[in-house]
Amino acid sequence: MDLEPGKIVPAVPVPLDAELQVAYDAYLAKNPDLAPMSLDKLPAIRAEADAEVTALEDLSHGGRFTVFQPSVPGLDDAPEIPLLVCTPSGAPASRPALYVMHGGGFYGNDHRTGLDQTLETAERFGATLISVGYRLAPEHPYPAQIDDVYAGLLWVADHADELGIDPERIVVTGFSAGGTLSAALALTVRDKGGPRLLGQLLIAPLLDDRNDSASALQMDDVELFDRSGNEFAWSSLLGDARGGADVPQYAAPARATDLTGLPPAFLDVGSAECLRDEVLAYADRIWQAGGEAELHVWPGGIHGFDRKAPESRIGKAAVAARRNWLERLLATD
Repeated sequence: MDLEPGKIVPAVPVPLDAELQVAYDAYLAKNPDLAPMSLDKLPAIRAEADAEVTALEDLSHGGRFTVFQPSVPGLDDAPEIPLLVCTPSGAPASRPALYVMHGGGFYGNDHRTGLDQTLETAERFGATLISVGYRLAPEHPYPAQIDDVYAGLLWVADHADELGIDPERIVVTGFSAGGTLSAALALTVRDKGGPRLLGQLLIAPLLDDRNDSASALQMDDVELFDRSGNEFAWSSLLGDARGGADVPQYAAPARATDLTGLPPAFLDVGSAECLRDEVLAYADRIWQAGGEAELHVWPGGIHGFDRKAPESRIGKAAVAARRNWLERLLATD
């Protein structure tokens, strides 16, 4: 896709953080046959994700959480939506909730995978974690995903007393495609109604289906989730509409022309990932609209660096920054 006239694309990629480079090289050494994402890889990717689904008894972390998994009505005639509800033992009544949307490029993963970090955060703040199992693309293209997470949120708000949560202290959050859906859900609630969201915690979100930013081109082929991976994710969600003139804001939040009236946002991204510039632009537009946003750009960070190298200095710093924002958000409400 052509760039805007006058847009300068840096010729040299941003170097990776030293610890992340070591972790990334080690990963590539164990997986030498990695190639660009394609439809024929979906079955294997989903099988691998299924193998990593955490059993409900293990999600209790030895009794530290009570766990149950209701199925709730979808919008209109859509299928029921599975939710995972994890509450720290001894958590206070009318507690906050973290409403979680999983990553996986819209096409992979599960609402019961990759939750360890968020469970630790929920326990720290005495919050209930609610993870939503939305339908996957490309079998279920847009708007299936946003419809599912919106329907799940409406059910959670309607059953707040039963769940023991405060419906005005819900923070939506997600990594990668989960961050996309979190931002889209904030826009949906603003425009179509629902509980007043306390905040949106957007971790390396995919925001712009056009995939034509300077960082998308600069960092292409530098790491696993590069411009081609981003294109596959958006094409799975939108099909031939990707990059066109009529993509709605509830699919790609960067398409929104009005960012007023949104809940406070936390956004973070690595300087060495293709999503960098669209995350920067989204935060800047929230500020221009008079909204609240905290932005972190982690030097040398790649997509999901805190998950790929959780013991790295940069990974620990990113997790600490998110929790610091949550602490201040919950304290001021």
